[in-house]
Amino acid sequence: MSRINTVTNQTASAEQAALFGAVEQQIGRVPNFLRVFANSPAALRAFLGLYGIANEGSLNAQTRERIALALAQQNACEYCLSAHTAIGKNAGLNGAEIEANRNGTSQDAKAAVAVKLARSLVEHKGDITTAEIIEARNAGYSDAEIVEIITQVGMNLLTNILGKASRVEIDFPKIALND
Repeated sequence: MSRINTVTNQTASAEQAALFGAVEQQIGRVPNFLRVFANSPAALRAFLGLYGIANEGSLNAQTRERIALALAQQNACEYCLSAHTAIGKNAGLNGAEIEANRNGTSQDAKAAVAVKLARSLVEHKGDITTAEIIEARNAGYSDAEIVEIITQVGMNLLTNILGKASRVEIDFPKIALND
């Protein structure tokens, strides 16, 4: 059971209901972590705005999901791991790729560099080496895409923290964390 209120359709204020309606239009349902965010409509608006804008960038959906899977495992967020396993499958990732992502790599050489960089950003609290930036550039990532990787890390840290702090009920097929 969630330690922070999960706003339901029945308990939602007019503003919360409008936000839920917008989410339902885009993805067909309102996941529980967004229902926790909805306790503060301002926080939910901020997250949805950042999420929408960040997904307009150059990184493809598969790379974004690879990063999300790697960080969910690294940060031990079972909710996020479960959610991004389902979303990753919908984005075209297979089981072997998802497992590789959870282990901090990828079957795709370029994406492996992005996943490695994302994990290093978390591990070192952003204090990564020049060599890591050069490695990303040598893999074919532009500075814009490196900034997008950093943005994805920030968004995923936010959702990992929310998922763990709230202990939000998992409303995706449950995936256990690796030991």
